[in-house]
Amino acid sequence: MIATGSFLGTMAYFAMKNAPSTPCALVVDDDAMIRLNAADILEEAGFATVEAASADEALEFLQEHHQAIVLLFTDVQMPGSQDGFALARETARHWTHISIVVASGLARPGPNDLPDGAHFIGKPFSAHVVHQHLRDRIPEQDKPAPLKA
Repeated sequence: MIATGSFLGTMAYFAMKNAPSTPCALVVDDDAMIRLNAADILEEAGFATVEAASADEALEFLQEHHQAIVLLFTDVQMPGSQDGFALARETARHWTHISIVVASGLARPGPNDLPDGAHFIGKPFSAHVVHQHLRDRIPEQDKPAPLKA
């Protein structure tokens, strides 16, 4: 897992450079405990993870490192200029290679909230539910080994 903050880009660069064959997921949630839990679940599935606490922080990271990310896993309601639905749409518009999962316990997607190809799961979620969801939806070439089994 790569922490957020001033070292985000530098740490992400070294983590991705040292494990270039490991698919990398960007986990975005303003609640640190939920973000950590989601990152742990994705790491169990074989992803390297980078964490961001807001859509703004995630977009800043994606501007420089989008080529290393294969999965965006984002909450909906967060502080900042955009929510998770807007982050999902922006990501789909600019970086079509990134698979998108939006998760929320409160908000449900309405018409046009999710970009084409994005998927929604409700919170709370279990590792089993997330792993099965990813196994069914992540393109084969982007799946880490544990999801291919």
